[in-house]
Amino acid sequence: MSLTVGVEEEFLLVDETGHLSRQGPPVVEAAHKDEGELQQELTRCQVESATGICHTADEVFGQLRDLRGELATVAARRRLRLVPSGSPLLREENPPELTPNPRYHKMADHFGATATSVATCGCHVHVAMDDRETGVQVINHLRPWLPMLLALTANSPYNDGIDTSYASWRHQLWTRWPSAGPPPYFSSLDEYESIVDGMLRSGAILDRGMIYWHIRLSDNQPTLETRVSDVAATAEEATLLAVVIRGLVTTALEAIADGRRAPRQTGELLRANLWRAARDGLAGQSLHPVTEQLTPFSAQLVDLLDHIGPALRAGSGDLEYATEGVAKLLEKGGGAERQRAAFARRHNLEDVLEYLALSAVQADRV
Repeated sequence: MSLTVGVEEEFLLVDETGHLSRQGPPVVEAAHKDEGELQQELTRCQVESATGICHTADEVFGQLRDLRGELATVAARRRLRLVPSGSPLLREENPPELTPNPRYHKMADHFGATATSVATCGCHVHVAMDDRETGVQVINHLRPWLPMLLALTANSPYNDGIDTSYASWRHQLWTRWPSAGPPPYFSSLDEYESIVDGMLRSGAILDRGMIYWHIRLSDNQPTLETRVSDVAATAEEATLLAVVIRGLVTTALEAIADGRRAPRQTGELLRANLWRAARDGLAGQSLHPVTEQLTPFSAQLVDLLDHIGPALRAGSGDLEYATEGVAKLLEKGGGAERQRAAFARRHNLEDVLEYLALSAVQADRV
């Protein structure tokens, strides 16, 4: 049986002028759902959705579509738009206001402008992982593919009213947190826990929920959580991400069962590749996770599908979904490319906001 999967998505709420709204908490409170959860986020301009436990790609897509649709519908009643972008597009007069929550205010007091200066939106994929010791080994196997996963979803070229020259400005903003970024290569679960304990004792994190590594063990669920990605423009692309990550986890488990160790890529090289992915997105290139040769992400994506092909074939419809999804993405371009294409028509960020709002509620796989 395929590993179960769940997806969390964070969104911005903007008003009729395109500026950030403060109505995140009341939008979440007014929304209804049949499956999954809707949650408040760090700032009042954000909302978050989380699917339930899913077994198939169609199930993931259906829940993401419905959760996005409900949030967008409730937002529209308040003359707001749901925007799937990793960072806010327009220049704001004031920093985003925090959601009333004692934990969030404690974070703001401790981390200052790192917590309060900007809102960022990501996509987090959970894959079932009952054994935490094995989960740490899986993290080691997934580490080299993190830049590819970021390039796949890079969707935040604009921030503060300008083109940042990055495909994922969210990644640049998010990694200011002292615990954010690629995880180390772990020799054991004990080493994982020792590092977490050290970060807690140092004050670099206030609680275990602030372990912001791009892949981490979930403390609330028996899952491995991959959190390197921008929020995707469409539910279809978020589902593709979930399918690919489940394939990577399944492939890693097979390698572990066969006694194959993960390649020990240095943290410095991994950060360099992540920077390339954040700057250029799917249209760019980085050092290949296997050959370490400078390789376009489009070619790396094909190699990734070959790498996880056996695992995808074992999943119900996963191989077809991933193959079709990758082909469409390479044809139409990544999220950042499409945002820039929308802007190029009239050189107006309102066109980008409109494109994103329509993408958020795209109802069908296309």
